[in-house]
Amino acid sequence: MADTDQRSLADITIFSDLDADTLSDIEARCRWRNYAPQEQIIDFQDESKDVFFVTRGTVRVVNYSISGREVTFDDIQAGQIFGELAALDGERRSANIVAITPTTVASMSPAAFQDMLLAKPDIALRLMRRLARIIRISVERIMDLSTLGANNRVYAEILRLAKKSDQEGDRAIISPVPIHGEIASRVSTTRETVARVMSDLARKGLVKRKGNILEISDLTILQDMVEEFRGD
Repeated sequence: MADTDQRSLADITIFSDLDADTLSDIEARCRWRNYAPQEQIIDFQDESKDVFFVTRGTVRVVNYSISGREVTFDDIQAGQIFGELAALDGERRSANIVAITPTTVASMSPAAFQDMLLAKPDIALRLMRRLARIIRISVERIMDLSTLGANNRVYAEILRLAKKSDQEGDRAIISPVPIHGEIASRVSTTRETVARVMSDLARKGLVKRKGNILEISDLTILQDMVEEFRGD
C-alpha cells in the first residue's frame, strides 16, 4: 500500500471477495485513526474490546517481563487484524500493540464484529483459520523455547522469517534485514547471542547481507539444522 492515509477495508484478508456494497457497509461501522511509530494502540490488560483492521503500516505485539525485558510475539502487517480475542471472549487484552511504522487502523465495536460474523459465515471461517494458524505457530514457539538452546532458537526464527519472505527454490530474501535486538526479543535471548549466531551462519555461507536485505542461500540446510535439535 502507499504510505498515505488508507481508509478502505478492501485489502483486509478476511474481507476478500466481498462485494462493494457489503464492504462499504462494514466500513461505515468502523472508526478510523492514524498512529505514529512507537505509539501505543492497545495496553496489556486494558479493558477495551474493539477489534482493529490494519489498512496501512505495521504494528507489533509485545509484552514485558517483570524485569522489564521486552518479549516480541509477532508483527502484524497491513491487511491483517488484531484485538479479536477480546472482541470475542470479553476478557482483558492479552498483549501490548505498538505501531512500528506510520499506521492507519479501522476499529469496530465487539457487538458489531460479532453481528458481522453471524451474518457472514465466510468471514467467520476465514477468522477461524487465522486463529488456528496462530495457535499452530504458538505451539511451535513454545516447543522451541522448551527444547532448543538459544543458538538454535535463533536458527528457528531466521527460518520462520525466511519462510514468510520472497523465495526462489531453496533461497530466500528477508527484507529489511532483521534487527538483532528484535530477534533476541522474539526468542528470549540476548543481542550478543544473535550477533554471534548470525556471524557463524555467514561464515558457513548460509546467510549474506546485501544492503538492507538478508539472503538465505540454502533453506534446506537451515531447516535440517533446526530439526536436528528439535528431535523430529
